[in-house]
Amino acid sequence: MDIQTLTKQLKDLQRRLHVFGHAMGVLEYDAETAAPRQSEAGRGETVGLLSQLRYEELTSEGTRELLESALAQREALDPQTAREAEELHRDFKKTVCIPKEEVVAYTVLVNRASSVWHQAKENNDFASFRPCLEELVETSARFAGYQDSGRHPYDVMLDDFEPGLDRGYLDDYFGRLRKELVPLIHAVSSATQPDTGWLRGSYPAAGQEKLAKRVMAMMRVDESRCALGRSEHPFTTNFNNRDVRITTHYYEDNLLSSLYSVVHEGGHALYELGVADELQYGCLGGGVSMGVHESQSRLCENMLGRSLPFMEALLPVLEESFPGRFRNVTPQQLYRAVNMSIPSLIRTEADELTYSMHIMVRYELEKAMFDGSLKVAELPYAWSELYGKYLGVRPEKDSEGVLQDVHWSGGSFGYFPSYSIGSAYAAQFYDAMAKDVKIDEALREGDFTPINAWLDDRIHRHGGMLKPKELMLAATGKPFDASHYTEYLKKKYVALYQL
Repeated sequence: MDIQTLTKQLKDLQRRLHVFGHAMGVLEYDAETAAPRQSEAGRGETVGLLSQLRYEELTSEGTRELLESALAQREALDPQTAREAEELHRDFKKTVCIPKEEVVAYTVLVNRASSVWHQAKENNDFASFRPCLEELVETSARFAGYQDSGRHPYDVMLDDFEPGLDRGYLDDYFGRLRKELVPLIHAVSSATQPDTGWLRGSYPAAGQEKLAKRVMAMMRVDESRCALGRSEHPFTTNFNNRDVRITTHYYEDNLLSSLYSVVHEGGHALYELGVADELQYGCLGGGVSMGVHESQSRLCENMLGRSLPFMEALLPVLEESFPGRFRNVTPQQLYRAVNMSIPSLIRTEADELTYSMHIMVRYELEKAMFDGSLKVAELPYAWSELYGKYLGVRPEKDSEGVLQDVHWSGGSFGYFPSYSIGSAYAAQFYDAMAKDVKIDEALREGDFTPINAWLDDRIHRHGGMLKPKELMLAATGKPFDASHYTEYLKKKYVALYQL
């Protein structure tokens, strides 16, 4: 097959696969935001058939021959098409080893599990979710065995979200975080906390939504290409760089919850909105890994969105959104409030310093579930024990414990470590950006334009073209080094708490 024909067929294959992903993604978004509770069965029929059609498209003999031809002629392909062929073949190998009927059944299971989880969380009823979770764990382990029987199943799952990640690497990484951060967490816990009584009160959801849109505008999240919706658990989904959706949840007694979930999801949105046009509708048309994706959301949420310079821009917007509530508040007071560090139960509400402890809990539990030392039925107790060990707090109910996150209902085992790794990536990206961009000046003006320009050039526009390690090296000039993260946290919290 000549190169021109080969290239065209690879592009056509990707567009067909994208159609299935787009359709299933819209259905999933609808399920999380607007669909009635009893819609699960009908949606299950649709996503089951769509997953079957996608499986048949990806694993057909024609696709196999096309990908083998592409890999054989890889050196003659242009760089983008060669990288696309590599990623398509990776997806093909992961999928073709799993029987079609099992892929379809799993898709239907995930659709059902999402509905069951929502109801279980609302009713604080882990027992009702337990059968779904047991089935998800068993299926995920079986699929990992199909994909690579020579590796531990959890290592296969970790690698799926962040290429190269495994238990050995994470054991060392989290061990380093414990050594560097736990003494600081203890010191901060014993220090005097700032007075945040002025934050208490009711903040109507309508006002919070207006504030969210103002903050998105400050971040330069294009509202004509990115929609803001509501869901139980905030998330971002993307279909192309002109259709990105983010969601949040408004708690009228907790203004900071929605505010920072919007800044976090806005960071994800900026990544997807910045991916180059030529990569759209193909397998490279999105973030390269979950760790890199989380680096962008955590960078926006914490290093930029909780900085003192940004408080100077944010405070007038808060006062305008809730007249009279912030009239006598200073930027320094707001800065102390949004960075207060206290061990807590809810991961999405956790401060920067203790955040990775929440991730360690989930990592330890997932590891134990997939090595057989922990049964799903034992999760609530094990969760409570680890929260007591790492954070000194214990949930009183499962909705603020083992049921708080949506991820397991989607079968996303191995995802959680990406949040911590992403935070560490973010610190290294920030240090590199600070050499080229007047970050504080941009934040004081409430204008992310120069920040986004650097991120677009070094990270966003590349989509999946560069692998995570290649992207880090290209963007910062150095291999990944977690010391950027630990040093950032130590410097920030020693100063905040005058230790």
